[in-house]
Amino acid sequence: MARSQPYAALGAVSGNRSACSAQPGTCADLAAIAEVCHRRGRPLIVDEAWGAHLPFHPDLPTWAMDAGADVCVTSVHKMGGGLEQSSVFHHQGDLVDPDVLASRADLLGTTSPNVLIYAALDGWRAHMVADGHRLLDAALRRARSVRTSIEEIDGLHVDHAEFLGPQRAYDLDPLQVIIDINTLGPNGYTAADWPREHHRINLHVSDHRRISAQLTYADDDHTTEKLLQGLRDLAAHADSMADERGSVQVPAPHELRLEQVLLPRDAFFARTDQVPVRDAVGRISAEMLTPYPPGIPAVLPGERLTAPVVDYLTSGVRAGLVVPDAVDPKVGSIRVVDEELDE
Repeated sequence: MARSQPYAALGAVSGNRSACSAQPGTCADLAAIAEVCHRRGRPLIVDEAWGAHLPFHPDLPTWAMDAGADVCVTSVHKMGGGLEQSSVFHHQGDLVDPDVLASRADLLGTTSPNVLIYAALDGWRAHMVADGHRLLDAALRRARSVRTSIEEIDGLHVDHAEFLGPQRAYDLDPLQVIIDINTLGPNGYTAADWPREHHRINLHVSDHRRISAQLTYADDDHTTEKLLQGLRDLAAHADSMADERGSVQVPAPHELRLEQVLLPRDAFFARTDQVPVRDAVGRISAEMLTPYPPGIPAVLPGERLTAPVVDYLTSGVRAGLVVPDAVDPKVGSIRVVDEELDE
Protein backbone atom coordinates (compact mmCIF):
# COMPACT_ATOMS: atom_id res chain seq x y z
CA MET A 1 0.00 0.00 0.00
CA ALA A 2 1.37 3.39 -0.96
CA ARG A 3 1.64 5.87 1.88
CA SER A 4 0.92 9.54 1.19
CA GLN A 5 1.97 12.79 2.76
CA PRO A 6 0.94 16.33 1.77
CA TYR A 7 3.48 19.01 1.03
CA ALA A 8 3.54 22.36 -0.75
CA ALA A 9 5.16 22.40 -4.15
CA LEU A 10 5.01 23.87 -7.60
CA GLY A 11 3.56 21.45 -10.15
CA ALA A 12 5.07 20.17 -13.37
CA VAL A 13 3.99 17.60 -15.94
CA SER A 14 2.63 14.26 -14.92
CA GLY A 15 3.52 10.63 -14.93
CA ASN A 16 1.57 7.36 -14.86
CA ARG A 17 2.18 3.90 -16.40
CA SER A 18 2.69 6.16 -18.32
CA ALA A 19 4.79 9.08 -17.01
CA CYS A 20 3.44 12.17 -18.72
CA SER A 21 5.77 14.01 -21.08
CA ALA A 22 6.02 17.60 -22.21
CA GLN A 23 3.01 17.17 -24.46
CA PRO A 24 0.00 17.31 -22.13
CA GLY A 25 -1.52 13.90 -21.49
CA THR A 26 1.09 11.78 -23.25
CA CYS A 27 2.76 9.06 -21.24
CA ALA A 28 5.80 6.78 -21.13
CA ASP A 29 5.82 3.10 -20.18
CA LEU A 30 6.49 3.48 -16.47
CA ALA A 31 6.12 -0.21 -15.69
CA ALA A 32 9.00 -1.02 -18.01
CA ILE A 33 11.09 1.83 -16.58
CA ALA A 34 10.37 0.60 -13.04
CA GLU A 35 11.48 -2.90 -13.98
CA VAL A 36 14.79 -1.61 -15.34
CA CYS A 37 15.39 0.54 -12.24
CA HIS A 38 14.54 -2.22 -9.78
CA ARG A 39 16.65 -4.79 -11.59
CA ARG A 40 19.59 -2.53 -10.74
CA GLY A 41 18.42 -1.78 -7.23
CA ARG A 42 17.56 1.82 -8.04
CA PRO A 43 14.37 3.62 -6.97
CA LEU A 44 12.03 5.17 -9.49
CA ILE A 45 10.72 8.63 -8.54
CA VAL A 46 7.95 10.00 -10.77
CA ASP A 47 6.67 13.55 -11.20
CA GLU A 48 2.96 12.85 -11.66
CA ALA A 49 1.72 16.41 -11.38
CA TRP A 50 -1.22 15.99 -13.77
CA GLY A 51 -2.18 12.53 -12.53
CA ALA A 52 -4.24 13.06 -9.38
CA HIS A 53 -7.27 11.38 -10.97
CA LEU A 54 -5.44 8.34 -12.34
CA PRO A 55 -5.96 5.91 -9.42
CA PHE A 56 -9.73 6.22 -9.59
CA HIS A 57 -10.67 4.76 -13.00
CA PRO A 58 -9.25 1.76 -14.92
CA ASP A 59 -9.69 3.41 -18.34
CA LEU A 60 -7.18 6.12 -17.45
CA PRO A 61 -3.41 5.59 -17.77
CA THR A 62 -2.08 3.51 -14.89
CA TRP A 63 -1.18 5.36 -11.70
CA ALA A 64 2.57 5.55 -11.07
CA MET A 65 2.36 3.56 -7.85
CA ASP A 66 0.43 0.76 -9.54
CA ALA A 67 3.11 0.73 -12.24
CA GLY A 68 5.81 0.10 -9.62
CA ALA A 69 7.19 3.55 -8.82
CA ASP A 70 8.84 3.92 -5.42
CA VAL A 71 7.84 7.56 -4.99
CA CYS A 72 5.53 9.76 -7.01
CA VAL A 73 4.61 13.39 -6.55
CA THR A 74 1.12 14.57 -7.50
CA SER A 75 -0.19 18.12 -7.73
CA VAL A 76 -3.77 17.65 -6.55
CA HIS A 77 -4.63 21.22 -7.49
CA LYS A 78 -4.30 20.31 -11.19
CA MET A 79 -6.55 17.37 -12.12
CA GLY A 80 -7.92 16.95 -8.61
CA GLY A 81 -9.92 19.14 -6.24
CA GLY A 82 -7.16 20.53 -4.05
CA LEU A 83 -6.59 24.21 -3.46
CA GLU A 84 -3.77 25.87 -5.38
CA GLN A 85 -0.25 24.91 -4.15
CA SER A 86 -1.40 21.58 -2.69
CA SER A 87 0.48 18.42 -3.61
CA VAL A 88 1.22 15.03 -2.10
CA PHE A 89 3.94 12.48 -2.44
CA HIS A 90 3.30 8.73 -2.31
CA HIS A 91 5.82 6.16 -1.11
CA GLN A 92 6.10 2.38 -1.23
CA GLY A 93 8.82 -0.27 -1.02
CA ASP A 94 12.16 -0.20 0.76
CA LEU A 95 14.41 1.49 -1.82
CA VAL A 96 13.63 4.94 -0.39
CA ASP A 97 13.79 5.40 3.38
CA PRO A 98 10.46 7.02 4.37
CA ASP A 99 12.05 8.85 7.29
CA VAL A 100 14.72 10.36 5.06
CA LEU A 101 12.07 11.31 2.50
CA ALA A 102 9.97 13.03 5.17
CA SER A 103 12.93 14.90 6.62
CA ARG A 104 13.98 16.20 3.22
CA ALA A 105 10.44 17.33 2.50
CA ASP A 106 10.54 19.19 5.82
CA LEU A 107 13.53 21.17 4.57
CA LEU A 108 11.36 22.67 1.83
CA GLY A 109 7.99 22.82 3.57
CA THR A 110 6.62 25.56 5.76
CA THR A 111 6.34 25.20 9.52
CA SER A 112 3.02 27.05 9.30
CA PRO A 113 0.94 25.05 6.81
CA ASN A 114 -2.44 26.32 5.70
CA VAL A 115 -5.08 24.08 7.28
CA LEU A 116 -7.44 24.81 4.38
CA ILE A 117 -5.02 23.12 1.99
CA TYR A 118 -4.88 20.01 4.17
CA ALA A 119 -8.66 19.97 4.59
CA ALA A 120 -9.25 20.28 0.85
CA LEU A 121 -6.80 17.46 0.13
CA ASP A 122 -8.51 15.13 2.56
CA GLY A 123 -11.98 16.14 1.45
CA TRP A 124 -11.16 15.51 -2.20
CA ARG A 125 -9.55 12.15 -1.35
CA ALA A 126 -12.68 11.03 0.49
CA HIS A 127 -14.90 12.29 -2.33
CA MET A 128 -12.97 10.31 -4.95
CA VAL A 129 -12.83 7.13 -2.89
CA ALA A 130 -16.61 7.28 -2.48
CA ASP A 131 -17.64 8.48 -5.93
CA GLY A 132 -14.56 8.89 -8.13
CA HIS A 133 -15.27 6.01 -10.51
CA ARG A 134 -18.74 7.32 -11.38
CA LEU A 135 -17.54 10.91 -11.80
CA LEU A 136 -14.60 9.93 -14.00
CA ASP A 137 -16.72 7.50 -15.99
CA ALA A 138 -18.98 10.42 -16.91
CA ALA A 139 -15.96 12.62 -17.64
CA LEU A 140 -14.48 10.05 -20.01
CA ARG A 141 -17.77 9.68 -21.90
CA ARG A 142 -17.99 13.46 -22.14
CA ALA A 143 -14.40 13.66 -23.40
CA ARG A 144 -15.14 11.17 -26.18
CA SER A 145 -18.14 13.25 -27.26
CA VAL A 146 -16.18 16.51 -27.13
CA ARG A 147 -13.34 15.05 -29.17
CA THR A 148 -15.77 13.87 -31.85
CA SER A 149 -17.50 17.26 -31.99
CA ILE A 150 -14.22 19.19 -32.28
CA GLU A 151 -13.05 16.93 -35.09
CA GLU A 152 -16.13 18.04 -37.08
CA ILE A 153 -15.10 21.73 -36.94
CA ASP A 154 -13.29 22.86 -40.10
CA GLY A 155 -9.63 23.62 -39.46
CA LEU A 156 -9.44 21.75 -36.14
CA HIS A 157 -8.01 18.27 -35.62
CA VAL A 158 -7.87 16.44 -32.30
CA ASP A 159 -4.52 14.69 -31.92
CA HIS A 160 -4.51 11.12 -30.66
CA ALA A 161 -2.89 8.38 -32.70
CA GLU A 162 -0.16 10.83 -33.80
CA PHE A 163 1.24 10.72 -30.27
CA LEU A 164 1.22 6.94 -29.79
CA GLY A 165 3.51 4.15 -31.01
CA PRO A 166 7.19 3.19 -31.20
CA GLN A 167 9.51 6.12 -30.43
CA ARG A 168 6.42 8.07 -29.35
CA ALA A 169 4.20 8.00 -26.28
CA TYR A 170 3.01 4.80 -24.62
CA ASP A 171 -0.42 6.02 -23.55
CA LEU A 172 -2.63 9.11 -23.52
CA ASP A 173 -5.00 10.70 -21.01
CA PRO A 174 -8.20 11.41 -23.02
CA LEU A 175 -9.19 14.25 -20.68
CA GLN A 176 -6.37 16.32 -22.17
CA VAL A 177 -7.77 17.43 -25.54
CA ILE A 178 -4.92 18.54 -27.83
CA ILE A 179 -6.17 20.37 -30.94
CA ASP A 180 -3.98 20.89 -34.00
CA ILE A 181 -4.82 24.15 -35.79
CA ASN A 182 -2.01 24.09 -38.34
CA THR A 183 -4.41 24.49 -41.26
CA LEU A 184 -6.59 27.09 -39.55
CA GLY A 185 -4.35 30.11 -40.11
CA PRO A 186 -3.37 31.81 -36.83
CA ASN A 187 -0.80 30.31 -34.51
CA GLY A 188 -1.87 28.69 -31.26
CA TYR A 189 -1.10 31.74 -29.12
CA THR A 190 -3.30 34.00 -31.23
CA ALA A 191 -6.03 31.37 -31.52
CA ALA A 192 -6.20 30.92 -27.74
CA ASP A 193 -6.84 34.65 -27.33
CA TRP A 194 -10.16 34.48 -29.20
CA PRO A 195 -12.15 32.22 -26.82
CA ARG A 196 -10.75 34.15 -23.87
CA GLU A 197 -11.68 37.57 -25.22
CA HIS A 198 -15.04 36.67 -26.77
CA HIS A 199 -16.33 33.76 -24.67
CA ARG A 200 -14.46 34.06 -21.35
CA ILE A 201 -12.92 30.61 -21.93
CA ASN A 202 -9.35 30.05 -20.82
CA LEU A 203 -7.83 27.18 -22.74
CA HIS A 204 -5.06 25.10 -21.19
CA VAL A 205 -1.72 25.59 -22.99
CA SER A 206 -0.95 26.65 -26.55
CA ASP A 207 2.06 26.51 -28.82
CA HIS A 208 2.88 27.60 -32.35
CA ARG A 209 0.42 25.12 -33.92
CA ARG A 210 -1.77 23.68 -31.15
CA ILE A 211 -4.28 24.68 -28.52
CA SER A 212 -5.57 22.42 -25.78
CA ALA A 213 -8.57 22.03 -23.52
CA GLN A 214 -8.46 20.22 -20.20
CA LEU A 215 -11.58 18.39 -19.02
CA THR A 216 -12.15 17.16 -15.47
CA TYR A 217 -14.76 15.29 -13.47
CA ALA A 218 -16.25 18.70 -12.60
CA ASP A 219 -17.26 19.52 -16.19
CA ASP A 220 -20.82 19.05 -17.37
CA ASP A 221 -22.85 19.49 -20.56
CA HIS A 222 -23.03 23.25 -20.01
CA THR A 223 -19.26 23.75 -19.77
CA THR A 224 -18.44 21.45 -22.70
CA GLU A 225 -21.07 23.09 -24.91
CA LYS A 226 -19.61 26.49 -24.05
CA LEU A 227 -16.18 25.18 -25.07
CA LEU A 228 -17.53 23.89 -28.38
CA GLN A 229 -19.28 27.19 -29.08
CA GLY A 230 -16.03 29.05 -28.49
CA LEU A 231 -14.08 26.74 -30.80
CA ARG A 232 -16.70 26.96 -33.56
CA ASP A 233 -16.57 30.75 -33.28
CA LEU A 234 -12.77 30.64 -33.41
CA ALA A 235 -12.87 28.64 -36.64
CA ALA A 236 -15.48 30.98 -38.13
CA HIS A 237 -13.31 34.05 -37.48
CA ALA A 238 -9.88 32.56 -38.19
CA ASP A 239 -9.52 34.39 -41.51
CA SER A 240 -9.78 37.73 -39.71
CA MET A 241 -6.99 36.95 -37.25
CA ALA A 242 -3.85 38.49 -38.68
CA ASP A 243 -0.72 37.00 -37.16
CA GLU A 244 1.53 40.03 -37.14
CA ARG A 245 3.86 38.52 -34.55
CA GLY A 246 5.52 36.12 -36.99
CA SER A 247 6.20 32.41 -36.83
CA VAL A 248 8.20 30.50 -34.24
CA GLN A 249 11.56 29.27 -35.48
CA VAL A 250 11.56 25.80 -33.89
CA PRO A 251 15.04 24.20 -34.03
CA ALA A 252 15.69 20.63 -35.09
CA PRO A 253 15.94 18.29 -32.08
CA HIS A 254 19.74 18.01 -32.33
CA GLU A 255 20.04 21.81 -32.28
CA LEU A 256 18.42 21.89 -28.85
CA ARG A 257 21.32 19.93 -27.33
CA LEU A 258 23.70 22.58 -26.07
CA GLU A 259 27.30 22.19 -24.93
CA GLN A 260 27.63 22.08 -21.13
CA VAL A 261 30.71 24.21 -20.46
CA LEU A 262 30.33 24.85 -16.71
CA LEU A 263 28.49 23.06 -13.95
CA PRO A 264 25.06 24.70 -13.50
CA ARG A 265 25.90 25.77 -9.95
CA ASP A 266 29.21 27.34 -11.00
CA ALA A 267 27.58 29.28 -13.83
CA PHE A 268 24.62 30.43 -11.73
CA PHE A 269 26.85 31.83 -8.96
CA ALA A 270 29.53 33.22 -11.28
CA ARG A 271 30.08 36.89 -11.96
CA THR A 272 27.59 37.75 -14.70
CA ASP A 273 26.66 40.27 -17.38
CA GLN A 274 23.20 41.06 -18.77
CA VAL A 275 23.87 41.38 -22.50
CA PRO A 276 21.64 42.11 -25.51
CA VAL A 277 20.24 38.88 -26.86
CA ARG A 278 22.22 38.98 -30.13
CA ASP A 279 25.46 39.42 -28.19
CA ALA A 280 24.62 36.34 -26.10
CA VAL A 281 25.25 33.85 -28.93
CA GLY A 282 28.42 31.93 -28.11
CA ARG A 283 28.39 33.01 -24.45
CA ILE A 284 27.79 30.77 -21.42
CA SER A 285 24.35 31.19 -19.92
CA ALA A 286 24.13 32.04 -16.23
CA GLU A 287 20.36 31.47 -16.07
CA MET A 288 17.72 28.92 -16.96
CA LEU A 289 15.47 29.75 -19.93
CA THR A 290 12.28 27.70 -20.08
CA PRO A 291 9.77 28.24 -22.90
CA TYR A 292 6.25 27.40 -21.80
CA PRO A 293 4.87 25.23 -23.19
CA PRO A 294 6.43 22.71 -23.02
CA GLY A 295 7.84 23.87 -19.68
CA ILE A 296 11.17 22.15 -20.25
CA PRO A 297 14.34 24.30 -20.10
CA ALA A 298 15.81 25.12 -23.50
CA VAL A 299 18.89 26.54 -21.76
CA LEU A 300 20.47 25.62 -18.42
CA PRO A 301 23.12 27.59 -16.54
CA GLY A 302 26.54 26.58 -17.83
CA GLU A 303 25.40 25.82 -21.39
CA ARG A 304 26.78 27.71 -24.38
CA LEU A 305 24.10 29.64 -26.22
CA THR A 306 23.69 29.04 -29.97
CA ALA A 307 21.93 31.02 -32.69
CA PRO A 308 19.17 28.41 -33.32
CA VAL A 309 18.16 28.36 -29.66
CA VAL A 310 18.31 32.13 -29.30
CA ASP A 311 16.21 32.50 -32.48
CA TYR A 312 13.71 30.00 -31.08
CA LEU A 313 13.31 31.93 -27.84
CA THR A 314 13.12 35.40 -29.39
CA SER A 315 10.75 34.42 -32.21
CA GLY A 316 8.65 32.45 -29.73
CA VAL A 317 8.27 35.39 -27.35
CA ARG A 318 7.24 37.64 -30.26
CA ALA A 319 4.59 35.05 -31.22
CA GLY A 320 3.23 34.70 -27.67
CA LEU A 321 5.42 32.08 -25.98
CA VAL A 322 6.26 32.72 -22.31
CA VAL A 323 9.73 32.35 -20.73
CA PRO A 324 8.81 32.95 -17.08
CA ASP A 325 12.13 32.13 -15.42
CA ALA A 326 14.30 34.51 -17.46
CA VAL A 327 15.72 37.59 -15.76
CA ASP A 328 14.33 39.42 -18.80
CA PRO A 329 11.07 37.57 -19.66
CA LYS A 330 10.93 39.36 -23.04
CA VAL A 331 14.34 37.82 -23.85
CA GLY A 332 15.66 41.11 -25.15
CA SER A 333 18.73 40.33 -23.06
CA ILE A 334 20.21 37.24 -21.43
CA ARG A 335 22.31 36.84 -18.30
CA VAL A 336 25.68 35.27 -19.16
CA VAL A 337 28.91 34.42 -17.37
CA ASP A 338 31.20 37.43 -17.76
CA GLU A 339 34.48 35.57 -17.92
CA GLU A 340 35.70 32.84 -20.21
CA LEU A 341 36.31 29.35 -18.86
CA ASP A 342 39.91 28.99 -17.74
CA GLU A 343 41.87 26.76 -20.05
